Amino acid sequence: MTTFLSQNVERLQAPEIDYGAVAPLLIVLGAACLSVLFEAFLPKVQRWAAQVVLTLLTLAAAGAGLVVYASGEGTPEQGKLTLAGTIAVDRPVIFLWGTLLLLGLGAVLLIADRSVEPGGAFVADASILPGQGSQVYKGSGSTMVQTRAHATRFGMQTEVFPLTLFALGGMMVFVAANDLLTMFIALEVLSLPLYLMCGLARRRRLLSQEAAVKYFLLGAFASAFFLYGVALLYGYAGSVKLADIANATTATDRSDTLLYAGFGLLVVGLLFKASVGPFHAWTPDVYQGSPTPVTAFMAACTKVAAFGGILRVLYGAFERSSWEWNGVLWGVAIASMVIGAVLGLTQTDVKRMIAYSSVAHAGFLLIGAISLNDQGLSGTMFYLMAYGFTTIAAFGIVSLVRNGDGEATHLSQWAGLAKRSPVVAGVFTFLLLALAGLPLTSGFVGKFVVFAAAVEAGMVPLVVIALVASAVAAFFYLRVIVLMYFSEPAPDGPTVSVPGAFTTVAITLGAAITLVLGVYPSFALDWAGAGTFIF
Repeated sequence: MTTFLSQNVERLQAPEIDYGAVAPLLIVLGAACLSVLFEAFLPKVQRWAAQVVLTLLTLAAAGAGLVVYASGEGTPEQGKLTLAGTIAVDRPVIFLWGTLLLLGLGAVLLIADRSVEPGGAFVADASILPGQGSQVYKGSGSTMVQTRAHATRFGMQTEVFPLTLFALGGMMVFVAANDLLTMFIALEVLSLPLYLMCGLARRRRLLSQEAAVKYFLLGAFASAFFLYGVALLYGYAGSVKLADIANATTATDRSDTLLYAGFGLLVVGLLFKASVGPFHAWTPDVYQGSPTPVTAFMAACTKVAAFGGILRVLYGAFERSSWEWNGVLWGVAIASMVIGAVLGLTQTDVKRMIAYSSVAHAGFLLIGAISLNDQGLSGTMFYLMAYGFTTIAAFGIVSLVRNGDGEATHLSQWAGLAKRSPVVAGVFTFLLLALAGLPLTSGFVGKFVVFAAAVEAGMVPLVVIALVASAVAAFFYLRVIVLMYFSEPAPDGPTVSVPGAFTTVAITLGAAITLVLGVYPSFALDWAGAGTFIF
């Protein structure tokens, strides 16, 4: 036995780790663990400030590490496989990591704000039942001052900060995973914190808890589909590495049944996380019920992570067999665009409307992903960046329109908003026009480059359908603009809160980048198109 153990120990070698390549990832996950210790040992009155400082410093340090690595010579251009080949750090991954860190910054600013909602958007204790504690403050004048003071003293659930960092770290691993098992672990690391965060709203506790339960249950099914697909693909290829699966799809006498079944189940899990129709059932309810900062985080960062994973899987494992599955994903893209555009017309809640808008945009993004050319890769990544910043700014605006019950998200409550706050209405109008894809906005450039890639790949009929869906979807954006500018505000209508510094920076950052990417997109497009995946 001793001889057997010694012989096998000699064969074991520690995997090579390029610490410079994975430094941003290690910083985020390490800070998440440190943030948990803050929760355990710091007095409650000190936690909010300490968590905000730690989270912002973490994002800055991770961003600095990414810039240092990306500006190096040689290795960033060629890409690097590290951690025994389970993580690939190449140019697309560097772009996606940078996008996630910037979007994470905007989301963290919204999460940290405690001025728009007294005490913050998150309940002070997750065990507080609906109708109890700090979720109830109504009235005006001295009564509202007292309730604001009570809410501030009662605090907020600062555990949301380590949960955010863990979710962000999982997203970064997800887009860089070089095998399906690592991708599944990353999927769980990014998903489990989000399930918890959805149920932490200070207001409307029942709706928030319902959103968390729906997201958890449907997410569990999606994870099961994903894992079962991984098992079938392992049975087909004898490996979970993307490159090995790609090699197995060519010049093999294996039965294609495992390949088709495994691919189908795997893609269902990925499309669920990306909220692509018809796998979108969770999206409107979760967007509506979650705390608005969490909704912004999911809508922006989770979309980037999910489509980053889809791009990696399609380009890495299934590009050579694209003729077998391309028609199926054509149908999925069409379904997503039609569902998002048509059902978005029927919505009377702003957050649900943006949720169906995200379903339509997921269909547009899927067109770029299945183009399987360099222009499709760079165009899809640019679209993800553009959509993410616009969405974070839009949800920041949504959090400002309030009444005695909290956020006023019913469309009828937005009537005449331009007369109450011309600045807020003007910024929201610009963001809606960007989502509609009008020129001089990032949304127009994003759709243009994705559709151009699809035309180059010979998918002209799909692009025509996408243009029609874009025109239909533009109607419900314009409906909100008309409502804000050409309707009379109700006498007892909502007020527009003055945003705190954090929310102001988040909205300004999102709106400014939306404008810059619409007017001068070449630098981001060049960055997105600087390289290809390595496997």
